[in-house]
Amino acid sequence: MKTIRLVPALLITLLLAACAGKPVPDWRINAKDATERASNAYLTGNTRVADQEFLYARNEVTRTGRIDLLARVELRRCAAQVASLVLDSCTEFEKLRQDAPAAEIAYANYLAGHIQPSEIAQLPAQHRAIAGASSDSAAASAMLGIEDPLSRLVAAGVLLQGKRASPAVISAAVETASAQGWRRPLLAWLGVQAMRAEQAGDAAEAQRLRRKMALTEGKAETGK
Repeated sequence: MKTIRLVPALLITLLLAACAGKPVPDWRINAKDATERASNAYLTGNTRVADQEFLYARNEVTRTGRIDLLARVELRRCAAQVASLVLDSCTEFEKLRQDAPAAEIAYANYLAGHIQPSEIAQLPAQHRAIAGASSDSAAASAMLGIEDPLSRLVAAGVLLQGKRASPAVISAAVETASAQGWRRPLLAWLGVQAMRAEQAGDAAEAQRLRRKMALTEGKAETGK
């Protein structure tokens, strides 16, 4: 699936790279495909399949002894979690941090919401403007300008984590997840909208959003 393959490019470039005219090793193909399947399964809400595919991708990459590639697989998992507002620490990456390349460390720090200015240049291009934005409006504009759906949701998750997500950012995240059919992030972002509606005293809007969440979960009542 093209939208999954493109995000973020840093995380899978070396999995795809091969010398021209030479056959691609099986582990590269297997790891790339498993990582894509895992990301899609996680975003659509199939945790069991996601865990199985990420484990398979890990096993294929560990055959090479390449910590940088293993770090990319773990960061791909954490990026999907941030897109879905699961903002726990990236535990498996942290086990690799001391031996991970600078670019992977910078991306992990970005996902966790505490990237340093000196690390911004190490980020994938689509995230540099988010990390370096001088105002919430500039950050929102940069996020809205990201074309790739998963990168856009990751950026939105980073902004929300930093308490910089405007209503426009949240609405764009909802629309992005809905357009891709990604149930997990859609429910998370609808939940944010519903909570903000409740805080603003708009009970009718909050109830509407809760009904939409029930529909997304397959729990909506019909015929009423």
